[in-house]
Amino acid sequence: MHIRKSGFCVLLIFTILTLLTSNSSGQDRVNGITIDGVNNLNNIVSSISRHKVRITTRIVFDEWQPASDYTNAVNRIDTVSDIMGEILDSYYMNAYSVQQFKDRVDEYVSAFGSKVDIWEIGNEVNGEWLGNRDSVLAKIMYAYKRVKKMGYRSAVTLYYNKNCWENPQNEMFRWLSESLRDQRKFEPDYVFVSYYEDDCNNLQPNWQQVFDSLHTLFPNSKLGIGECGTMHASRKAEYINRYYKMNITTPNYVGGYFWWYYRQDCVPWNTKPLWQVLEDAMNTNDGIRDGDSY
Repeated sequence: MHIRKSGFCVLLIFTILTLLTSNSSGQDRVNGITIDGVNNLNNIVSSISRHKVRITTRIVFDEWQPASDYTNAVNRIDTVSDIMGEILDSYYMNAYSVQQFKDRVDEYVSAFGSKVDIWEIGNEVNGEWLGNRDSVLAKIMYAYKRVKKMGYRSAVTLYYNKNCWENPQNEMFRWLSESLRDQRKFEPDYVFVSYYEDDCNNLQPNWQQVFDSLHTLFPNSKLGIGECGTMHASRKAEYINRYYKMNITTPNYVGGYFWWYYRQDCVPWNTKPLWQVLEDAMNTNDGIRDGDSY
């Protein structure tokens, strides 16, 4: 009896510790990748499934394409990965009227529902190419309310652009203070930041300060990098290591990163060396903190 009781106690303690660990903030970490096309799907699924950590795959739903074009991809990727669905890439936002965007939101959310773990309701929303701010806000708020009403998780992605904007009103923090910050009851589950050093004079921001500031604006949202990457082949490994190994201590910081060129750089997994670079970066405990002040 004593041995059985001891064994039961050990099992009980182990179970409690497991439950505590599963509810810790560490379990909220997002290890993101992006696929900007679903051709070569078998190799995409195979490459994703080989990662040791659980991946969140952002699927970029192409402009003017019906949701039915992605049914097979969503179903296949859902078996090996969490999914973040990008309703519409920022580059095409201005091409859609408010009503056309609303129709697109309704179509995609109805088609895939909870199979998409995170709905990206707005991508690079302060980008200067998105068009009229009121139109952008109308689209974002409709998508946010639609997703929230259905009980799904939402994400908005901002565009970090210190000293590389054409219109100062589109600087990320200024845009927030003049638009989304004034929207009542706007509290997305995730607030992500898109950033490409190639587009911003190779600036390496002080991300700790950036995310500390975002946490002040969105204290209840989870924060992270929404997309990053470079087209310079000689710099790709350096960039992957810099971003995926960042050590950010801001409350609710979950990582993300969502390397934009995953399909091009890491598929098939066994012929693209950057797959292993990304795999190693996602499995490291090292932290890198760099950059100028924001």
